[in-house]
Amino acid sequence: MAETRTDTMRTRFMRVVGDLLASDDRAVAVLAVINRGLFEEEGLIERYPNRVIDVGIREQSQIGVAGGLALEGFRPIVSGYAPFLVERPFEQIKLSLTHQGASAVLVSVGGSWDSAGAGRTHQAPADVALISALPGWTVHVPGHPDELDALLRSGYAGGGSVYIRTSVEANRSAHVSARSEIVTLRGGTPDGVTLLVVGPGVDEALAAVEGLDATVLYTATPNPLDARTLDAKVAGDDLVIIEPYLAGTSAGRVADALSNRPMRIRSHGVHQPEVGHYGSPRDHRRFHGLDARGIREFVTSA
Repeated sequence: MAETRTDTMRTRFMRVVGDLLASDDRAVAVLAVINRGLFEEEGLIERYPNRVIDVGIREQSQIGVAGGLALEGFRPIVSGYAPFLVERPFEQIKLSLTHQGASAVLVSVGGSWDSAGAGRTHQAPADVALISALPGWTVHVPGHPDELDALLRSGYAGGGSVYIRTSVEANRSAHVSARSEIVTLRGGTPDGVTLLVVGPGVDEALAAVEGLDATVLYTATPNPLDARTLDAKVAGDDLVIIEPYLAGTSAGRVADALSNRPMRIRSHGVHQPEVGHYGSPRDHRRFHGLDARGIREFVTSA
């Protein structure tokens, strides 16, 4: 799957949600102001006044409402900025959804640094680690609008609890479909290093290893990890995880998947969440060493 990006993840999200609202009476979108303007522009609030619910700036209530709707047989799609969707109402996710056995699809925007100009309040590098601490959640980190499209549709249809982390950053091409798979983007030898890239960052990673003996693998689903495929595709005994959020988030699942062999596993992601400067998303990627130069330096370090 390798189509050129023509729109953003956020616009594709709106298109898919519109399709789901039109095709399934159980679909309900739960907002906390964020994205309301887009829902209005698409005419979704006018068409589905009883199934697009805006609770106002009350993120804890947003999750509580979603949990209640799920218990009544609806399939909630809950959206918002990552820190307000995951970090602020984490207790409600734990209790109103997970503990009650109520399922929802949570779709965030903002990622680790999309809204760099808004400062730390709009950054959530620990969101994937937090959600992954709860049982039964699937986590997708699409790297392209086409991946978001496929993963949102399959996640909704699957009926379980799903967290989808979207970003303004995107790879040039899509690499996975609705399946939670690991694919090979570049081959190397057992004497070289293997990179496992999660979500946005593929283009930087491929540029980083140019001229090196390196295998580059990709996934948009860090939890649950496609352990069998990872074990089959890793070349050699040196693995670097490239993740666009808190470094080390995926290390435990990767280690479990490769526990049958001696491996050196290194995690490269957000090592220092408390950045005191605003800057741009590109500045933050550079600061965290997740641009091509930073990735190469990390991969080739002792």
